[in-house]
Amino acid sequence: MPVSVIIPALNEAVCLAQTIQLLRRQGPHEIIVVDGGSGDGTPAAAAEADVLLQSPPGRAGQMNAGAARAKGDVLLFLHADCQLEDGALRQAEACLHRRGVVAGCFTMRVQARGLLYRWIDFVATVRVRLTGIIYGDQGLFLRRELFEELGSFPPVRLMEDVLFSMRLRRRGRLAVAPSRILVSPRRWERMGVMPQTGRNWLLLGLAATGVSPDRLAGFYRPVR
Repeated sequence: MPVSVIIPALNEAVCLAQTIQLLRRQGPHEIIVVDGGSGDGTPAAAAEADVLLQSPPGRAGQMNAGAARAKGDVLLFLHADCQLEDGALRQAEACLHRRGVVAGCFTMRVQARGLLYRWIDFVATVRVRLTGIIYGDQGLFLRRELFEELGSFPPVRLMEDVLFSMRLRRRGRLAVAPSRILVSPRRWERMGVMPQTGRNWLLLGLAATGVSPDRLAGFYRPVR
């Protein structure tokens, strides 16, 4: 099953090239970077990608633009500051061959030391297994035909990953592949581990009660 990796990016020159280099070792069908109008060297850092697209800023729209261009049977949506361990793409394919599995993600590992970070890793996996909600930094993967059938990511400024996961879980099981996805700790380091985690839970709870993700986006500042 050929895998198309789609990377939305905005001012990610510092980490994007390494993310692409590590991916290339796993032999994806293609790597598509969708730049949202970066003001740094992100387009140059994407030189080793197979496709570089330009899109208005907004992760949902950028990922949808990449998916529309993709040719692989499997779509993998990967944040620019997240890196996959060797063998991750093969494990994604294996997950999608399991009975009842419609999508999945990888085992999260924040690239920082400390028990609080290991707790974040653990809770992320438990969240997927208990609720079927995948965050974007866990590396969502699914078959392209199902993505198209569900109508792509909703055009919101925040929580497009949560809303799309809620659609997916009505279709079947979401799996967690054993390969790790190595996640940058920059947001937790900038905001503080507990304040950032508390903010994430608060926003998720408000969204669950019907508050618009576009309204909540004002409380979630970008970190670069």
